[in-house]
Amino acid sequence: MEGVDYHETFAPVAKLVTVRTLLTVAVKRDWIIHQLDVDNAFLHGDLDEEVYMKIPQGFSRENETRVCRLRKSLYGLKQASRNWYHKFTKFLISLNFRQSKADHSLFTFQNGESYVAILIYVDDVIVVGNDSAKIEQTKRQLDEKFSIKNLGPFKYFLGIEVAKTSEGLVLSQRKYTLDILKDSGMLGCRPSAFPFDQKAKLDKGEEETRIDATQYRRLVGRLLYLQATRPDITYSVNVLSQFVADPRRNHLEAANRVLRYLKATPGQGILLPRDGNPILTAYCDSDWLGCPYTRRSRTGYLLLLGGGPISWKTKKQAVVSRSSAEAEYRAMASTVSEILWVRWLLKDLQVNITTPTSLFCDNQAARHIANNLVFHERTKHVEMDCYFVRERVDSKEIVPMTIESKLQIADLLTKGLGTQQLHSLLSKMGIRDLHAPS
Repeated sequence: MEGVDYHETFAPVAKLVTVRTLLTVAVKRDWIIHQLDVDNAFLHGDLDEEVYMKIPQGFSRENETRVCRLRKSLYGLKQASRNWYHKFTKFLISLNFRQSKADHSLFTFQNGESYVAILIYVDDVIVVGNDSAKIEQTKRQLDEKFSIKNLGPFKYFLGIEVAKTSEGLVLSQRKYTLDILKDSGMLGCRPSAFPFDQKAKLDKGEEETRIDATQYRRLVGRLLYLQATRPDITYSVNVLSQFVADPRRNHLEAANRVLRYLKATPGQGILLPRDGNPILTAYCDSDWLGCPYTRRSRTGYLLLLGGGPISWKTKKQAVVSRSSAEAEYRAMASTVSEILWVRWLLKDLQVNITTPTSLFCDNQAARHIANNLVFHERTKHVEMDCYFVRERVDSKEIVPMTIESKLQIADLLTKGLGTQQLHSLLSKMGIRDLHAPS
């Protein structure tokens, strides 16, 4: 019962953006990257509440009336994850690690030139740093306290496969992709060169036949996680996600198009390059009135760190925009929020950004408003977003830049593209397929 047997249950986990950012910085600085796994993590958590359980079968006598009082957390308790997180956090802080304010799952240690960072996702742990002795010491201390498996060099994390190449690190989800195709009966399907038909305008399809909603939701949910290394399907999955409440035949056909594209590119992933400085750049775009039944626009943004993609998103805007400039400006405001957070995170990773982050936008009107704070009848209702962006321009954190529409990488996050344009933008983004025939 809430308030008696448990109180708070929330426990943070590492954001995937943090994972990609940490790995990008580590590979550029040639840091050690190892991973650990904690044995029976939830059993280490301390219980604040008074919780009882029945005596397990095989330990009780006939007509047993006694029960056990738990002294530690147990798998199945609502607060077990939170208790484990607090236990692990407290121990790392006792080892002089500092908890990041940007992502509470990130912990850093610095002493002179020695630097070690630890990122946790429940019981999976990434350790990076430039001091092998300190890393080994930390592993021993964690093992003495919790009993850990030292999995060695970073190769596989949360279903993401990691390959070290001469260019850097390539993150992909080939096995996960093939599992999706197998479970969907699409392993033998005809491959497609693009994930979404350019001419398709998916609506609610109220005249179409209803399909199995559970099966559709499961597929969309799995595709949502596949976006961890596949920005090329982000727009398609965002469109498909609108219809999970009442999926129809046309929605399944669109989902099958994505699966056919995955059949053609199962091993495709993102490259986190080792060369170049960790310079943050951003791209944003919108599709004005893109939703055919709400007429709301979509925001698409992409952040690159030293040429490697670390953050991307496609999201429908909350309200209808009255002009393309307004839609673009709302997209710009969302992108600026993400830029500020990533800049904050980078400070904890010893990346000191002293120059403004370039934000590439292909809408001249939106860029003009950002650089020159003027309002008139057509734009004054987005005044809050305008002031927010303009303030960051004045503080030299952001500098809006113009870019030709054909070079706008964020285009693939707001609309379906043809084969040639899609692959042109993917190459600029740093997409690699280690399993593609050479």
